[in-house]
Amino acid sequence: MKEFVLGIDVGGTSAKFGLVNIIGDVFHEGVVPTTGTTNVNEVLKPIHDAISKVLSQNSDYRLVAAGIGAPNGNYYTGTIEHAPNLGWGDFVDFTQEFKKYFDVPSILTNDANAAAIGEKVFGGAKDMNDFIVFTLGTGLGSGIMVNGKIVYGYSGFAGELGHVTVNPKGRFCACGRRGCLETYVSATGIKRTVYKLLADYTEDSVLRRVSYDDLNAKMITEAASNNDFIAIKAFEYTGKILGIKLADTVVHTSPQAIFLFGGLVNAGKYLFEPAVKYMEKTMFKAFRGTVKLLPSSLMDKNAAVLGAAALAWDEIDK
Repeated sequence: MKEFVLGIDVGGTSAKFGLVNIIGDVFHEGVVPTTGTTNVNEVLKPIHDAISKVLSQNSDYRLVAAGIGAPNGNYYTGTIEHAPNLGWGDFVDFTQEFKKYFDVPSILTNDANAAAIGEKVFGGAKDMNDFIVFTLGTGLGSGIMVNGKIVYGYSGFAGELGHVTVNPKGRFCACGRRGCLETYVSATGIKRTVYKLLADYTEDSVLRRVSYDDLNAKMITEAASNNDFIAIKAFEYTGKILGIKLADTVVHTSPQAIFLFGGLVNAGKYLFEPAVKYMEKTMFKAFRGTVKLLPSSLMDKNAAVLGAAALAWDEIDK
């Protein structure tokens, strides 16, 4: 009998899922849109239907547990609370709803915490006990590992670095506050930056011919690689803000490395060079030169799915 856990990565645009064995091989991956959904059942039912079909077609498969990574996911309670990029309400008892569809134990954590666990178990942080993972997607998530353990804090929500303040009078955030880091450093944030720059500058840019709704991080990266003035400026601005906030973050836990995961990371030097420059420039002197800024080694995989699965395997071992 082949044993698997179900790893689910809930995001603001979609929920990715897959069956994962104990060595990190992912089988039967799938995606369910979350955009436009109004409750968790609109996501859980199609996942259940897809996994049930796989299990019925493979009699030697056995599902033993599930791990879920979700924005504002609380490890202690199994709930998703006040997630700004999901339209499911302020309080969702995810693991309780999960029981209606799957008769296996489930454990939930913040999606970026799941990505950090994935990086530790299957990625570039295998030999590290102190590191941070930033997920740059629709929003900005972060998972902090100290002494080999994820930091949850008293309330279960420690490490929400996407909602540290860049500018108290800055951009409005979906969380209801202003100037949050994710409104500047995320796929959504860089789109907002591009449109601000298009208004401020008169230089020609291929991005002028793309509507806001159609624009995405991949287009901005491609434009930058073709020496597009606006795209390069957008990454310089994004990288600068990221670097300054990374420097602030380092003083709290003194990580060995910070890993970046998500579509923006594909921009390579256009993002990393300004980020490293301003991280080192604004860093407290005692920490300068001690922290590596690295792309996730799981970029060709789904770090959050693997991380959620790793969390589930860990709970089974306990």
